[in-house]
Amino acid sequence: MNLTRNPELLDQLAASYSLGTLRGGARRRFEQLAREYPQIRAAALLWQGRWSAFSEVQTPVQPDAVVWTRIANRVEAENTQARLAQQREAVAPKQPGRALAWWRGLALAGGFAAVAAVSVGLWSHQGLKDTTQQQLSALQGQLQMAQAALQAAPQIQYVAVLADGKADASMLVTFDPRHQQLVLQRVSGFREADNKSLQLWALPPEGAPRSLGVMGEGKLEQLAAQETDVKAIPALAISLEPKGGVPSSMGPTGPVLFKGALIRRDL
Repeated sequence: MNLTRNPELLDQLAASYSLGTLRGGARRRFEQLAREYPQIRAAALLWQGRWSAFSEVQTPVQPDAVVWTRIANRVEAENTQARLAQQREAVAPKQPGRALAWWRGLALAGGFAAVAAVSVGLWSHQGLKDTTQQQLSALQGQLQMAQAALQAAPQIQYVAVLADGKADASMLVTFDPRHQQLVLQRVSGFREADNKSLQLWALPPEGAPRSLGVMGEGKLEQLAAQETDVKAIPALAISLEPKGGVPSSMGPTGPVLFKGALIRRDL
């Protein structure tokens, strides 16, 4: 099956791969296909970014102290019962006359231990109930934050994986029509010199390349754009230019470092 012709299956596999639930031969096969097809690499990179966004809105949850208290009480009660059993076995055969007293004393001690365990257990249960309610409240807050993050997440309509001459992915480019912007994410270790800039170009089917903007030095850059700037554009390229870039009319003056197909996503 050609994944590039089945966008729904590709999206599901990319999500599973990025989450880590795609394993074994299926994972190796997906990685092999990702090396061959830029669409599959782009889908995986998109889902990695989505999962990273979810992890940022989650807050660590520490177990309440009552949980550890309850565990310690159970362990202590079991140890007490074990000690009482050992004492009964040691006293009963050797001193029959004192056995009854021992049995009564141990029974009384066991009763106190049982009462204490029940009392602590009730207190722990109430504390655990309160803790559960607090955790549910915290979870509801996290879900609300996640929903807000999803609503604010970009609506990806176009995507491109720009690779270097060795076909190694170097830049992930997405277009978000909701926010009317191109988002460029560096996915390699390339860094331009201080007196140079990376410039993004649209490569139309006919005519000269058209500049879509100049990147800064950050790992994630946003460039204002309209859908008309990328519609019907089959490919994008990034060239190395003097600091601040060059006018669009001049076209790329430096070497073209990265290039790749621009794909429309209709998921």
